[in-house]
Amino acid sequence: MEKTEVQNQVHLDSAIHLLTGDLTQEADRAGLDNQLQRWIEDLKAANNPAFHQVVVDLQSLKAHFGSGTLDVDIIAPLLARMGTNTSQAASFAEGNTAPRVAKLGEVLTAVAQQLKGGAATPDGTVPQDMSSHD
Repeated sequence: MEKTEVQNQVHLDSAIHLLTGDLTQEADRAGLDNQLQRWIEDLKAANNPAFHQVVVDLQSLKAHFGSGTLDVDIIAPLLARMGTNTSQAASFAEGNTAPRVAKLGEVLTAVAQQLKGGAATPDGTVPQDMSSHD
């Protein structure tokens, strides 16, 4: 079954919500593993070489969260690089997916800065869909 653009948008919204919540609490839940796996599968399904590093970093993040120990010195750099690469990947997205990918990149970067002790607070507001009736 092929994933629709709407399904990908729902996954992006879910990732934004997850990252702007309490990551420590989320890491203890099985849902985090599933969320990361969905994200990995979505990126692999896009079959775009530009997403390779994000997939590798997501797999590393998933393995780290699965290990039961949370090391900010490992998590923060992964999230920062994912933020940069995800922001760049927004140029490949179309329609209502594009602002979600850009937003996810911003959130990843903000969470990485926050984990490093910076003042950035991630904004979990999900972009509104463009109306097709304009």
